[in-house]
Amino acid sequence: MTSQHTIAVLGLGRMGEAVATRLTAQGMHVVGWTRTGRAAGRTSGAFDTTGDPNEAVAKADLVLLALFDGPACRQVLDTVQDSLRADTVVVNLSTVGPAEASELARRLGVAYIHAPVLGSVPAVTAGALHLLTTADPSTFDRARPVLEALGTVRRVDDPASAAALKLIANSGLAGSVLALRDSLQQADALGLSRTQALDILELGHLGGLVTRKRSFLGSEPATDTTVTTADLPTDSTVGFTVGFTADFTIEALSKDMNLLAAASDTPLRCVSGLADAPGGPAADIAMAAAAPPVADAVLAPLRAYIRGHATGDPGHFRVAFLPTAHIEGVRDGVFVSWPLDEYLALFHGRPAPDEAIRSRRIDTVDVHGSVATATMTLRHGADTFTDVFLLVRADDRWRIANKAYHRHPPRS
Repeated sequence: MTSQHTIAVLGLGRMGEAVATRLTAQGMHVVGWTRTGRAAGRTSGAFDTTGDPNEAVAKADLVLLALFDGPACRQVLDTVQDSLRADTVVVNLSTVGPAEASELARRLGVAYIHAPVLGSVPAVTAGALHLLTTADPSTFDRARPVLEALGTVRRVDDPASAAALKLIANSGLAGSVLALRDSLQQADALGLSRTQALDILELGHLGGLVTRKRSFLGSEPATDTTVTTADLPTDSTVGFTVGFTADFTIEALSKDMNLLAAASDTPLRCVSGLADAPGGPAADIAMAAAAPPVADAVLAPLRAYIRGHATGDPGHFRVAFLPTAHIEGVRDGVFVSWPLDEYLALFHGRPAPDEAIRSRRIDTVDVHGSVATATMTLRHGADTFTDVFLLVRADDRWRIANKAYHRHPPRS
């Protein structure tokens, strides 16, 4: 496909705009269209635009979809299907679920190329995307010049696999963002400066992410800042936070992780980890790494619970638990479900004889509005316990509603 051919780019969010600009710079004739009627922020006349998607595709040899999700792809294809020429190739750069990718491929047949991309706007601009591409060989040959103008093509067996691999890649990204969040929160708790912590993290395994996202992370711990998403384009990953334009938004990454969890039918921790990131859905994914730590109010009952074990004083447990709480687990091979008073009868107001060598550690806390879950590891002599808590906020105070525990076999 050479420069005299027309390429229609449907979806002019930040990615779509960057794709259209890149292809135009490579000497290709591009006509762009966006569902919102405007591009994400383009001010130059680098490529032609139209307000009618049918006009964009009517003369196009190749149509690129750069849309937010599967429903958007279906909606746009429904709109333009009668205007697509019989020989037009449709290349879908969008991130959709595996089943959605297969359905689109069945619908369009050999004219369809599924090609989700790894990389955001800077990679598009540099022609450095990685495209996970599945296509009929003859169709691929027709689209090859356009795809290679955007980056490196990696052939994949089928559309569902290409879609799944893109989601797996984004899962790794989400995990890295949340790992960076944990590192920054620990650094803050240790009194280290944000700049110092970022300098060191940039030298390690998270270095690439820190380098790319450092402008969002600031020199001080973040506080919650809500960003209004009204009036933002919805064709692609668009956002704005703390004075910087998002390369990849929390909304888009959360969407991808929900797609992955649904496709795999397997729990995915980062789905909830991204849910309450500061800056709102239009913020860059880096804002999830800049999230403030769990509030002391949520930790207060867990710390009171630790004091109860350390001192043997039942009063600390009464502070920690709701009066209706139950404690459940297997004791001496028998399942027990104690009401609070029965559990407190195990404590006699004095520390255990070996308290000096006992330890307790809060491992996880996940807050969801007025409820939270937490886990804790307790090493009590030869015994190690995992405690799992359900907490609720009632009367402006957090309390433990229930606890379940597992006693691990003694270490040999």
